[in-house]
Amino acid sequence: MAAEVILKLTICFLALMVGVQGGDPYLFFTWNVTYGTISPLGVPQQGILINGQFPGPEINATSNNNIVVNVFNNLDEPFLLTWSGVQHRKNSWQDGVLGTNCPIAPGTNFTYQFQVKDQIGSYIYYPSTALHRAAGGFGGLRVHSRLLIPVPYPDPADEYTVLTGDWYAKSHKILRGFLDSGRPLGRPDGILINGKAGKVGVKQEPLFTMEPGKTYKYRVCNAGLKASLNFRIQGHKLKLVEMEGSHTVQNLYESLDVHIGQCFSILVAADQDPKDYYMVASTRFLKEVQTTTAIIRYKNDKGEASTELPPAPIGWAWSLNQFRTFRWNLTASAARPNPQGSYRYGAINITRTIRLVNSVSRANGKLRYGFNGVSHTDPNTPLKLAEYFNLADKVFKYNVIKDEPEKTTTLTIQPNVLNMTFRNFVEIIFENHEKSLQSFHIDGYSFFAVAVEPGTWSPEKRENYNLLDAVSRHTVQVFPKSWAAILLTFDNGGMWNIRSEIWERTYLGEQLYVSVLSPEKSLRDEYNIPENTPLCGIVSGLPKPSPYTI
Repeated sequence: MAAEVILKLTICFLALMVGVQGGDPYLFFTWNVTYGTISPLGVPQQGILINGQFPGPEINATSNNNIVVNVFNNLDEPFLLTWSGVQHRKNSWQDGVLGTNCPIAPGTNFTYQFQVKDQIGSYIYYPSTALHRAAGGFGGLRVHSRLLIPVPYPDPADEYTVLTGDWYAKSHKILRGFLDSGRPLGRPDGILINGKAGKVGVKQEPLFTMEPGKTYKYRVCNAGLKASLNFRIQGHKLKLVEMEGSHTVQNLYESLDVHIGQCFSILVAADQDPKDYYMVASTRFLKEVQTTTAIIRYKNDKGEASTELPPAPIGWAWSLNQFRTFRWNLTASAARPNPQGSYRYGAINITRTIRLVNSVSRANGKLRYGFNGVSHTDPNTPLKLAEYFNLADKVFKYNVIKDEPEKTTTLTIQPNVLNMTFRNFVEIIFENHEKSLQSFHIDGYSFFAVAVEPGTWSPEKRENYNLLDAVSRHTVQVFPKSWAAILLTFDNGGMWNIRSEIWERTYLGEQLYVSVLSPEKSLRDEYNIPENTPLCGIVSGLPKPSPYTI
């Protein structure tokens, strides 16, 4: 108890040092990361547990809460957690990726401290090191609106988090060995919902319960490694209300395609006969469809679920057309009192266009992925630390790729870092020339996904951008032989990761970093390095540079 009190006092002191809002509540967590035996597909395997749980504990927060998570690494490998979709305003020190943080060494701990500043929505956290994500260590993160901010729907009777995703029966070390030896992961062995795989007709305990006549909120996230999933609930409509931190126009759907790294919030009315119903998740765009189920039970139910599952859609054109129906709710307030639509992104002049083309190489029997001819590799010194200590030139080069991709069939393996002018409004085009779907994510930001279209991008395509009510989000899918256009202002100082959410591609180089530095070097734009930050690589043992001031 005394140690916990000391930790809280220390954190509050550090909060004052870095400018975190002292008046906003703090949530404290202590997480022990360990190995443990799990059997999600019926076969015992080594999993990664947090406080003995698989999936890990859920964080239940409110806008502007300060979250403090003391992570003890009891694994035999270095470990990090990243908080996907949390923007860490001015604070990339807490992002939990190898470009910003030294990994937590075995037998040691690190305390993350971040604020969910001006955010609401459904998010996930997961390991960013090696293939740890394939063994567990992931969980949900809810951020509720403050009471004074109206939500554009009545309070649900209850809220449920659904973490679904593909799963491999082999250990994360074996899977990593596949990738290191030049082999792809191959197709997954199954699909999970909240750590379990259910089969039709086989008795299952209910995962969730609903009371007739009431409405429930489901936060559905794809926490898998590779496969897009279609989510549906037998006999029920899905009303989409929020997507990756934005309130949406409230359309009804029979099912929703949820791509890797994406989270949706839906309302489900308990308006059917009181019995059991199957919740269904099945793979999309794989040769062999894999399906899992979970039971939703009505209170005082009178029957078993029908063994006839609702059909899944076929083909990616259906998914593209569904994307086109997603719209930002312009009149709803998000984390702040002003309506979302008061930010007119379509009226801002684009100052820079960056085209990122994903590619694959199998040269010399080694599988690698990358952007614009460069396959990223993480140096021993995190990029942000090298930059902060003014040693960037000894660790990496800026701008090794051009804004316009060059024609090449090879991939150069080196750190991939782009300089970004502070507060510039930038257009990024993700171009996918491959035959498989891609899912891309940007840390530290949300962006406007203004277009996803088949074919090849050209400047004339801007005429068809949605410049009014594209959803502000942090992940976007790009279909085979297609492209996606996003718009955002790079106003969050720090070093931020742009990556594929398909983890074998990320691990093998399909990622890069953007360095966003304010010329003022002021605490108004970026926080100083926290006192508890471990130092590694060439900055190990060095005195910290002079701190930023206001």
